[in-house]
Amino acid sequence: MANANVLEQKKALVADLTEKLKGAASAVIVDYKGITVEQDTKLRKEMRESGVDYAVVKNTLLRFAINSCGYEELDPLLNGTTSIAISQSDSIAPSRIVDQFTTKDPTCPITIKGGFVEGRVMNVDEIKAIAAIPSKEALIAQVLGTLLAPISSLAFVLAQAAEKGGAPAAAAEEPEAAPAEEPAPEAAPAE
Repeated sequence: MANANVLEQKKALVADLTEKLKGAASAVIVDYKGITVEQDTKLRKEMRESGVDYAVVKNTLLRFAINSCGYEELDPLLNGTTSIAISQSDSIAPSRIVDQFTTKDPTCPITIKGGFVEGRVMNVDEIKAIAAIPSKEALIAQVLGTLLAPISSLAFVLAQAAEKGGAPAAAAEEPEAAPAEEPAPEAAPAE
């Protein structure tokens, strides 16, 4: 009876993991060997704050889930200690968080094994390249900053003109005294 109960729990876990992977925008498979409890706690906190599901998963159970989702190419990565970070909405978040976490803490031994983004299986180099892309919020802020720069400059110039009381406009209205015309040279008498 105990074996049947354990088997049912494992089937439920695989079904839940399969459901998460099918609806995921991206997932990153990580080797967490050697991570300390403190580092793991910080990593999990960052993942939670970004809306990323992070879990340590048995390779066999994860293999069943990824194979049922059509990600058989990830099969060779499932050896050793394995955890997975899954995001349902942000395609960049899992890879960015893991990459930044290892950059901030060089003593952290976790490494990216691979993953998928928008249904495309990617190797470590591709995942790290994706991690370098700024977040959606940062990109929106950059675009807005670019769009608002000319308007801000115009507002600044108009404010400066208003502070001076229109002095440049008044100066343009007053014509300067024209320089005196030099008398034309007299024509020399012809001989």
